[in-house]
Amino acid sequence: MPRVTAFLLLITFGVCLADEVDLYAQESDHFERKIRPLLVQYCYSCHSSEAKTIHGGLRVDSAASLLQGGDSGSAIDKDHLSESLLLTAIRYDGDIQMPPKGKLTVDEIAEFSRWVESGAPMPPSTDVPERVGGQIDFSVGRSFWSFQPALLQPDPQVIRTDWPQTRLDIFVLSAMERQQLEPSPPADRATLIRRLYFDLIGIPPTPEQVHEFVNDPSPQNYETLVDRLLQSPQYGEKWGRLWLDLARYSDKPEEWLTTTHQSHLYRDWVVQAFNQDMPYDQFVQRQLATDLMPETGPEDMPALGFIGLSPTYWKELQLPCEIINSIVADEWEERIDATSRTFLGLTVACARCHDHKFDPISAEDYYAIAGVFASCRQTERPMIPEQEFAPVAKARQEVAKLEAEIAELKKKDPLPQEELTALEEKIKSAKATPLYDTPMANAISEESMFVERAGATPQDGTRLDYRSEPRDLPLYVRGDPNRPGPVVPRRFLTVLSKPAEPQSQPKRFTQGSGRLELAQAITSDAAPLTARVIVNRIWLAHFGRGLVSTPSDFGQQGSQPTHPELLDDLAARFMADGWSIKQLHREILCSATWQQSSAFDPEKTKSDPDNRWLSRMNRQRLNFEAWRDAMLASSGTLNTAIGGKSLELDEPANHRRTLYATVHRRELSTTLSAHDFPDANQHSPMRTPTTTALQGLYALNGPLLVGQAVALCERLHREAPGDDLARVDRAYWLLYSRAASEKEKQWCIDFLGDASGEQRYANWKQYAQVLLAANELLYVD
Repeated sequence: MPRVTAFLLLITFGVCLADEVDLYAQESDHFERKIRPLLVQYCYSCHSSEAKTIHGGLRVDSAASLLQGGDSGSAIDKDHLSESLLLTAIRYDGDIQMPPKGKLTVDEIAEFSRWVESGAPMPPSTDVPERVGGQIDFSVGRSFWSFQPALLQPDPQVIRTDWPQTRLDIFVLSAMERQQLEPSPPADRATLIRRLYFDLIGIPPTPEQVHEFVNDPSPQNYETLVDRLLQSPQYGEKWGRLWLDLARYSDKPEEWLTTTHQSHLYRDWVVQAFNQDMPYDQFVQRQLATDLMPETGPEDMPALGFIGLSPTYWKELQLPCEIINSIVADEWEERIDATSRTFLGLTVACARCHDHKFDPISAEDYYAIAGVFASCRQTERPMIPEQEFAPVAKARQEVAKLEAEIAELKKKDPLPQEELTALEEKIKSAKATPLYDTPMANAISEESMFVERAGATPQDGTRLDYRSEPRDLPLYVRGDPNRPGPVVPRRFLTVLSKPAEPQSQPKRFTQGSGRLELAQAITSDAAPLTARVIVNRIWLAHFGRGLVSTPSDFGQQGSQPTHPELLDDLAARFMADGWSIKQLHREILCSATWQQSSAFDPEKTKSDPDNRWLSRMNRQRLNFEAWRDAMLASSGTLNTAIGGKSLELDEPANHRRTLYATVHRRELSTTLSAHDFPDANQHSPMRTPTTTALQGLYALNGPLLVGQAVALCERLHREAPGDDLARVDRAYWLLYSRAASEKEKQWCIDFLGDASGEQRYANWKQYAQVLLAANELLYVD
């Protein structure tokens, strides 16, 4: 055992690639969403440029002011962050106790502590150009690059006119040549097919598929393979997972909910939409308002899971309505954040307490959108027409009453319940109620929630009143729902609207909640931005780095595009091609840029270490789902069934693709959390890969690799009986899509040694585990 342990550790940790992570963007997002609202609520009235009198000489609205401090010294101690005056003051640990009207909650103090102890990162606090006299000048704000129309760009000049294979190559080559860089040679055919399979369907090619592709080097063969993989049902499974990260999908959301037993219907709808190449503008609209679109039917009802499966917070109705008001307002904020970041790449939720500090988004804009979500209710809806479901709903109500009676009888005497049970089964039967088992999708309905006192005093608790009419929300002063200001009509964002006159307000939403009008505005008024955002997400997934490295922030705080003309040209043609994601894939995958080798070049790495100019392909690390699926496929145990309810990930009999592993919102699987799976409580724009000791220990001792090593070993002995060298070669073809070298074959023979019988078979299982855990399976060239 010591030999396999050492061998496994060497291969597992021998190569570690550091993927770039935009920590600044993450910290800025945390500050804007969690810290600045607290500063606004508790501190700005006395300690900011807005204060009539700056108390104690301290301002907390800029990083420089915090370090400079006030009469009592610096608020942030750079050498001893945890002992900073700001923290001791809010903890009430010294003579200075802030805020003076009462101590912050435990959670608020924890947020401040995390922020300060990470160095108190804070975006620059200078006014953005769109502000004149403290007001947003939207006409100037619309001049920002991401709010401009996306237009076809003229072909740039290039020297290597023989290199481009698709239109995007011209833009990439032009930027490359300006940096004095040369493209890398194309990847070899075996590398290319392996890269293509993982990119499009998330599992490796079989040895036979590799041989067939390598032996037919014609360009037509490559393009045919791209089209074949795009038509594979596994394509939707691979690319649907990308969307589920954005949509904070969960199979098991909050435990107190009783209407989320079929949340998998949303996941399956997303997979099907990708497989059908649903036009992206329709894909967006159906997820926000399919029930309001006459051209869609009840089969699309699961699309509403984007909002219907949103994180929901417990509302203890014994509490005063002022507290419940805050909880409900937090839910609206979450939905605005997920919707705006996913579709528009904008952090609209930062404008809840005040005008956005960096982007031309006003607090009025925020509450105009919030009114849309305040006019919706999470619910279950049938996947059949409402008139057909009416008798089913009645039958289910009768069954619910019977179940309640049976439960009461069980407490007294179990015998009399038999007749009720028989009646319950009769009602459920296909003969009595043919559509009784109709699937119920997590969706939303046109109902507004009003939070009201249950009695005359706060001590009487709260009641929730649902009404069929939509509602406009007041602007909450500093984001506090218990301090309402003027009412803001429901409408779209001002900066993205097309006003009749430069200073006129956007058109009001008048059709029910306004969900359909919001969806249409995202794909019409904001179409150029919406197209840029999804094009960038697809590019990021193919290259490991987006043209914009902050995929959910296309505002002032986000990164500028490395290739702005290319992004605009792709977005313009994406819209012109009917918003087809598969067509976008085709252009990227058939490009010379994507087909480049990822081989290390010291000169290129020195001049362009981050490969911003794409003079080589990025070697990419598989996410956990693709890594596990590759093991199952290679061992021959992968269950390729499409759709259906999820299974617990670590169930020994679970050989389905990892897409179908149960995701718990509140208690994420230890295995998933150890392998960088995103938090299902919030929108996740991209995975943040890590290399940790826990991952190495999982490779050594985890049930996945141990079990798959046994299955792989059985397959090798079945397909290459009696020949160890043939088994080694077969293993390398199954796992790495290449033949084993003579040295690698010798390593295996040396490891097996002179053992025979059961001991030799045990050595083979250990060797198979080493191959499964090796970096060559985890990374794709």
